[in-house]
Formats: sequence, C-alpha cells, structure tokens
Amino acid sequence: MKEKVEKKRLAILRVLRNAEKAIPSKTITDELFTMGYDISPRTIRFHLKSMDDDGLTEYSEKHGRFITEKGINELEASRVYEKVGFLNAKIDQMAWRMNFDINSQKGTVIINISFIKKTDLQRAVEFLIPVFQTGFTMGQLVGLYAEGSLVGTKRVPPGYVGLGTVCSFTFNGVLTKAGIPIESRFGGLLQLKKGEPVRFVEIINYNGTSIDPLEIFIQSGMTDFTGAEKEGSGKIGANFFEIPAEARRETARIVGRMEKLGLGNILKLSYPEYPLCEVPINVGRVGGIAIGGLNPIASLIENKIEVKSHAISDVADFSTLFHFSSLPHRIEKFV
Repeated sequence: MKEKVEKKRLAILRVLRNAEKAIPSKTITDELFTMGYDISPRTIRFHLKSMDDDGLTEYSEKHGRFITEKGINELEASRVYEKVGFLNAKIDQMAWRMNFDINSQKGTVIINISFIKKTDLQRAVEFLIPVFQTGFTMGQLVGLYAEGSLVGTKRVPPGYVGLGTVCSFTFNGVLTKAGIPIESRFGGLLQLKKGEPVRFVEIINYNGTSIDPLEIFIQSGMTDFTGAEKEGSGKIGANFFEIPAEARRETARIVGRMEKLGLGNILKLSYPEYPLCEVPINVGRVGGIAIGGLNPIASLIENKIEVKSHAISDVADFSTLFHFSSLPHRIEKFV
C-alpha cells in the first residue's frame, strides 16, 4: 500500500513540475489520466493536502497547486532504480524544449548551472579565463546569476553566485530543430595528447545512469584539465554521439555556425562507420565528440575551489549569455 501511495504522489509531483506554474486539481486529474493513472478527484485532493502538509506543494486560491523547491528535490531523489535511463530521456526533453534558432540567433539554449561562493569568485575567474582560451570548452559564452535568483528550477543559494555554461546538449537541440536525428551514446573522460583526442579512458552510457557522467568524473577528481590546459595532454570531459551518415555534411556546416556564435565545440566527426578514438561506429552512422560543458568547473575543482554543479540544468535565453572575456568586469557587482 505504501508503495502505491508513493507512486501516486510522485506522479502528481511530476505533473506539477512539468506544468511550470500553478494548476487546479482538475488539470492534475486529467494529466494523470493521460499517463495511465485512474485516480478519483477526491483521492488526488487527499494526496495534495498531505503533500501541502509535508511542504512538497503549496496551494494558491487564484491559480491552484504548485510544486515547491522541497518537492522538486524529493522528485529528483526518489526511486532511483526507476530512473535508470532517465538521463537519456532528459537529454531528449531538454533538446526539444530549447527553441534557439540558428538563423535569427534568438531563443533559448541548454545550460549547466554551477554555484560558486562570492568570496571565491575573483579567484575562480582567474582560472576560468585561461580555461576558455584553451578551446576545450563548449563554446565561449557564460551567464552570471545573483544570489537568490531562480535559474530554471534551481535557486542560487545565499552567499553564492550562479555561473551558467553552455551545455553540450544544446548541439542536440540545434540538430533536432534542423531535422537531423542524434543519439547521445555516452559521456566519458577523453585523453588528449598534444592537444589531440586519443581515446576515452572512462565512459558511462546515458541509458544506464540517472546522473550526468561528467558530474561524476569532475566531482570525483578524475579529470586532468590542468594538464590539458598547460601541456595539451590530460583528461577532459566529453560526450560521444552518432548521427546518420548522410547528415554528415549538413552537421559539419551547423557545427561551424555554432562555433562562430560561441555556442559549441565539436572536437571531431568521424567518417561513416569508421571508428573514432577507438570507439566503433554503428552501420550507416557517423560518430562525433562534443566537448563537455562542465569542463571549466573541472579546472576549478582541481584548483581546490568549492563548486556545486548541476548539469543539463535548464534553458536560458541566448541574449543573456556573454563572452567569457568580459567576466572580470561583470563580476564587480557580485563581489
């Protein structure tokens, strides 16, 4: 019985989170029905009252129920065994949700959000500038968010500043909008020698994890971005993807346009069915390596700066991002 109650409560929280605003209980009932849950309105009201008491939801007389930050945290932490493969679904969802138009250069892109202590911000920027200059980052654009700001579903904690970096899955969104199907296979540690990619030394498949692989590698201290930055030889975060072989030329064109906009860095594209950095490619496909969007954070962690990161955090308007070179000037109002 307890198991069934928990599943219903989590289903309600999912509906509220996806709504992104307060909605009435009737809307919740209708949404649950389309998801395959046959729950009476009375039962839903009972669960909502219970979740209000637990601080997971709140009621607004004018608009209905909305999910709280505590509710979001509960949803993300619960029933992890059901979330194997969740990351793959999230990648597809976020790629579809972003609406950046590469022609008009307007719309939203996917970002990673990282929280840095205000007292560490000046020192962090001193490390970030040379990191972006290496080219081993997903583009050259960043965003800054003041303490208390809500960035997607994440609020910048007191005493911290939010740093937004372009997520590599923005590339997925751009290709999706261009009608090119893309499959993200895994995230891993990519070994570099003299600035060139050699092989993946660690990988985690996206369809077998509930946590972004690069978050794991970075927080575990497994990267060597300092070596990559200073000598061109080290281990950095990267994502491996496949596209249809016939889309290679168009994809290469899109890659060039994204790089000019400061939005991307696709390190390599293979030729049809040829292995790429020792990774075999499926028949009729082309493989590619996208630089991990959290690589700048790897450098900070390696230099003993405390950072709390959330990969594939949310979408942000392209117009709010700026070139990394203006970071020293921009942080003045945050410190």
